[in-house]
Amino acid sequence: MRVPTHPERTLFDLVQHVGMARRKSATIVAAGPSDAPPEKSAWEDGTGAPREREALLTWWTESIEQLTSALREVGPKGPSGSDCRLSDAQLQALAATLDEGPAAHGYVEDQRWTLARVAELIVRLFRQRYTLRGVSLLLHRMGFSPQVPKHRPVERDEEAIATWRREVWPQAK
Repeated sequence: MRVPTHPERTLFDLVQHVGMARRKSATIVAAGPSDAPPEKSAWEDGTGAPREREALLTWWTESIEQLTSALREVGPKGPSGSDCRLSDAQLQALAATLDEGPAAHGYVEDQRWTLARVAELIVRLFRQRYTLRGVSLLLHRMGFSPQVPKHRPVERDEEAIATWRREVWPQAK
């Protein structure tokens, strides 16, 4: 039987192609991140898909189970590709530095941490370069989330505000 979207292929060809793709994917996922793909012999035994119907269905089901098992094994996040370039101690130091606020690091005119500023800070502190997207992912992994800052003047006097609320505001009501 021919496949309508690929007239040059039979239904058997399509089943074999998809089954082999699943087997290859399962092997790659199970191997984890590497510079080169696994050898073809790791997922293909040279015989291909069997032609007999029941054996083909078994082979097809096994390919699904292999891929599902490999994906379950690596967990929901999967292999991330590369490890973080900062050590745990450097991540803690970065978090403490960010908690000090932008003003403590020379950004007095606009006291907000932007991705560009954090990237610059990482270069200054640890001599590691990150893209803006990389900084965003790093901050998210550290538990930071994007925030819209409250605009408060640097000269804000909390004590004077508390006094005004306590003494002047009740009279103004």
